[in-house]
Amino acid sequence: MASLSLESPRPSRNGKDAADSQALVLFDIDGTLIRKSGPQHKEALEYAVWRIVQVRASLDGIPTHGMLDTDLVTAMARRAGVPVREIREAMPAIIASAERRYARRNPGLLTSRVCPGVRTLLRRLERRGIPLLLVTGNFPRIGWKKLELAGLKSYFLDGAFAGMSSTRAGLARLAMRAARQQGWAHAHTPVSLVGDSPNDIRAAHANGIRSIAVSTGINSSEQLRTYSPHVLVETLVQLRLEELLGRG
Repeated sequence: MASLSLESPRPSRNGKDAADSQALVLFDIDGTLIRKSGPQHKEALEYAVWRIVQVRASLDGIPTHGMLDTDLVTAMARRAGVPVREIREAMPAIIASAERRYARRNPGLLTSRVCPGVRTLLRRLERRGIPLLLVTGNFPRIGWKKLELAGLKSYFLDGAFAGMSSTRAGLARLAMRAARQQGWAHAHTPVSLVGDSPNDIRAAHANGIRSIAVSTGINSSEQLRTYSPHVLVETLVQLRLEELLGRG
C-alpha cells in the first residue's frame, strides 16, 4: 500500500535508503505525545453514532484508555441496542462523520498539552534521520489533527490508525510494512513502539519489537511494569536514546 493514512507519506528527510536505516520508531498519541487534549474527541465519536445510526449513545462508563476508536464506537452503539452487523456496515460512515465533527469542533492549540520530553526526543530522532510513524487508536484525521494542533505533525512520515486493523498489534504490523514498502526501513531494522498503555506493550510483544513504556497516561509505572516492557520511564525526559534504539 502506498499510504496507510489519508494523508500522503513524505520522503525521509535525510535521503537515506532502507539499508542505512538505524531504527524505526512507532509512537502512540494520547498519553504518550499529548495528554488531556479535551472532550472534543469523545464528543465527536458520540455525535457520529447518533448521526449515522440514529441512537443516542455515550462513552460514559466505558474504559477508553488504550482502546481503538472503532472498539469504542462498537461498545457504546451495542450498549444502545444497535446490532453488531449494523455497526460494522455503518463504520466507514461513522469514521467519516467523527472526523468531520472533530475538525469543526477541535480543541484549539494543543502545544501546552505536549508530554514532557516529547519535543526534545523527536528533534533528536529527526537529527539522526530515524523515521517516525504513528500507531494509534485515533481515527486518521482526528489523530493527524491533534498532532497539527500540538505542533508535532511534521515529525511523522505516516501512521496506522483505528479502522485499519481490529487490534493495536495489527496496526503496528501495518506501520512496519508501510515503512518497508516506502524504503524507510528494511526487514532487519530494529523497531521500537513507544506508548503509555498496556495495549501498547502487548502490541510490541506480539510483533517481537521493542516496547518503550511511559507513565504519562493513566497507568502508573507500577501498573505498566507488570506487562514487562523492555524500557519503562516516568516521562520521555528520562528516556536515553540508546535505550530507545536497543543499545543500552
